[in-house]
Amino acid sequence: MQKKWKRRMLLGAMIAGATGIGGYAFCQSAKFGALPEGEDLERLVRSPHCVDGVFQNELPTPLMVDDGNVAGTWLNFLFRNEERLRPSRPLPTEKEKLDHIDRMQDMVVWLGHSSFYLHLGGKRILIDPVLSEYASPVPFAIRAFPGTNPYLPEDIPDIDVLVISHDHWDHMDYPTLAALEPRISHVVCGLGTGGHLVRFGFAREKIREGDWGDSFSFGELRVDLTPGRHFSGRLFRRNRTLWAGFVLQSGKRRVFFSGDSGYGPHFAEIGRSSGPMDLVLLDMGQYNDRWKYVHMIPEEAARAADELKAEALIPTHVGKFCISHHAWDDPFLRIEKASQGKSWRLLTPCIGQAVVAGMAMQYRRWWEARQ
Repeated sequence: MQKKWKRRMLLGAMIAGATGIGGYAFCQSAKFGALPEGEDLERLVRSPHCVDGVFQNELPTPLMVDDGNVAGTWLNFLFRNEERLRPSRPLPTEKEKLDHIDRMQDMVVWLGHSSFYLHLGGKRILIDPVLSEYASPVPFAIRAFPGTNPYLPEDIPDIDVLVISHDHWDHMDYPTLAALEPRISHVVCGLGTGGHLVRFGFAREKIREGDWGDSFSFGELRVDLTPGRHFSGRLFRRNRTLWAGFVLQSGKRRVFFSGDSGYGPHFAEIGRSSGPMDLVLLDMGQYNDRWKYVHMIPEEAARAADELKAEALIPTHVGKFCISHHAWDDPFLRIEKASQGKSWRLLTPCIGQAVVAGMAMQYRRWWEARQ
C-alpha cells in the first residue's frame, strides 16, 4: 500500500511538473509580447504617471469596487448565466473594398468592438485592430459573435498610422498585427507598449511611444495621446505599459478615440483643450458595477460626448465580444435613449459600413433583428 501511494505521488508530481513546464513555455510565446527593458524602461520610469515602475491613473481607480478577489470574479464570469449575452443569430455586416475608397475622402469604418479603419487628411489609419476569432490567448475564450469577422488582415490596405490604445487582448491582437506588420508604416502607442510590438515582429523605428500629452505628426496628421481611466497587462503583471486615448487631427477635422476608459474629468479637459470634436468613438460596453471605474456605462459616454463638444458619436467596445454580464444589445438600447435631445448625433453603423464625412446617412437599428 505504501509503495502504491508513493507511485501515485510520484506520478502526480510528474504531471504537475509537465503541466508547469508546458505552461511556462506557452507563456513565453510571442503572442504575450515583452515588457519594457533597457532604454525603454528608463524612459518609462521618467514619466510623471509612473510610480515604482507601475503606471497610475490621474484619479484613484480601483479595478474592483469591493474587496472581492480577482480569481473569484473570473470564475463568476466564466460560469455566468449565458442568456442573451450573445446574439442568437449572425449579425448583419457590410464589406467595403477598402483599397478602392478614395483616401482623400474622410471617413470611418467600424470593424467591430473597438477596431476602426479611417481616412483622415489623406492618411489611412487603423485603430486597435482585432480581426481574429478570439480576443484571448487561448482558442476557447471570448469568441467573436457569429458573423462579426467579415474582414481579414488581407482585406486591409497599406496603413500610414496604426494606433494602439493599450495591450489588452481585445485591443492588441497578435495574429492580426503580425499579419499586417509589412503594410504598416508607423505606430503610435503608449509608453512601454512598443516592447510587445517588437516581440510581434515590428521594427523599432516604426514605433512612436508617448506619454499622455505627447503629440506625433505625420505630414498634416497629428496624433495626440490623452489620459484614460483604465489599466493594462497581457499576463500577470499589471500597469507596466501605458493606456491612452487619442485625438486625431488633420486640418480642422478632429476625431477622438477614448480607448478603454471609465468616466472622469479628463473628458471635459480634453474638450476644453482640443474640442470641438467632429466625431467621438467612446467606450460604452462590457460594463459592470464591480468594475465601474474602468469602463463607462452608455449614460456616462453620453455625458462625455457633451463635454468633448462632439458633433457625432459612434459606440465602441460593443457588438463583437462578450466580456461582461449584460445583454449583448443593452449598450445600443441605452445609448439610443441617452442620445435623445443631445446636441450631437448618434451614429450606429453595422460592422463594415462606411461613415463618410459630410454625408447625411440614416442608420437602421440592425441589432433589433438579432436578439
